[in-house]
Amino acid sequence: METYSLLREFADSWMLLVLFCVFVGIWFWVIRPGSGKAHREAATMIFRNDERPAPREEADK
Repeated sequence: METYSLLREFADSWMLLVLFCVFVGIWFWVIRPGSGKAHREAATMIFRNDERPAPREEADK
């Protein structure tokens, strides 16, 4: 069996399964309990200093 055929067979079978499992794992990581706080903080980060300018040390970051 030549290299291309071997790699093609591997990609069509096992690699598809591995990539699907990685996708499902990442999906479960995102919706896990307790991650809502981190998502909420990331979503509202842009509005953190909406009322007043950022302190000098925070603005330098």
